Amino acid sequence: MPEIPVEARYPGERLGFPETGPGSVARPGRRLAALAIDWACATVIAVAFLQYDPWALPGEAGLSTFAPLVVFALVQILFIPTLGASPGQRLLGMRIVMLRGGWVGLWRPIVRTLLLVPVIPAVIWDADQRGLHDKAAGTVLVRA
Repeated sequence: MPEIPVEARYPGERLGFPETGPGSVARPGRRLAALAIDWACATVIAVAFLQYDPWALPGEAGLSTFAPLVVFALVQILFIPTLGASPGQRLLGMRIVMLRGGWVGLWRPIVRTLLLVPVIPAVIWDADQRGLHDKAAGTVLVRA
């Protein structure tokens, strides 16, 4: 059994991932940029197809207020098992992998997304920069 270092020198070392390059744990700047891309795309789709008005006052929008969030969640759930990442993550050279290898399957993207949507689990990280949403799903966001 491999020895797990108590204090890692870089994120992902304790998990057996390289420090830099392909397969290394994706860093926060790249993650946030991918999230911004995904959210912008979800908003555009919600405006175009779901009558979402980004300029409506909070009481006027009704249920369409949640349209970008629903689109965002659906894109995550559909793209992670099929392409290995959301469109924003793919554009920025990242992919989601299982901690122990293999296909992420169908239920892990659902669990990961349900924990990503409320934001708080995603911003609570461990030393390997894995959010609670990734820890619960057994996944890691790495550079492709």
